[in-house]
Amino acid sequence: MLHLGLTPLLVLVLGVSLGAAFPHDTLGKGCRLSQYQSIAPEQRHAVDRMRQEFFLSLSLGLYLQVTTHKCNTKLFHRKWNAVNLPMSDRVLLVAAELNLTTAMLGLPAAPGFAELCREPLHFFRTAREAVQGCPLSLQVDPSHQPSGRLRHWLHKLHNAMRAESTECLRATTILHVLQVLDNLRCAALQDKC
Repeated sequence: MLHLGLTPLLVLVLGVSLGAAFPHDTLGKGCRLSQYQSIAPEQRHAVDRMRQEFFLSLSLGLYLQVTTHKCNTKLFHRKWNAVNLPMSDRVLLVAAELNLTTAMLGLPAAPGFAELCREPLHFFRTAREAVQGCPLSLQVDPSHQPSGRLRHWLHKLHNAMRAESTECLRATTILHVLQVLDNLRCAALQDKC
């Protein structure tokens, strides 16, 4: 079970699931997502290097004891992609994924792995701040509800955070971290995604 101060993530998930959203197809002036339309190759490489090292560590049992806990969550196994969502839902999806990613990368880790996480964690925290600026600059459309796909995924995330171990959530998040990068880029590209 998670007991590591992930309350802000749960608040975001619950807030999003209650229908707070953005107008369709506009991000507003204060929203700084455009800088993520293209992820720098060195940034993608740092994230992928961290992911590969984590996968190797799981195989060798170096950093975590995930193998002793059956990890049932399939948070990132979806039959849809961010591009299949309306723009407002893409931003909400990315906000939730970035909150989860920064929480999991910020957990204590072995020194070698913590060093590999340093640069990706900084990148994802910066992206999270950019996404968090979006709702403040946009008018909220109270009649909009997130799509059924997104509501279902947010519910799945909420349940996983309550039922799964921190190790399980961390492993799932890190192994699918490139998908978070792709979703961030898709949200930044808007109609061009």
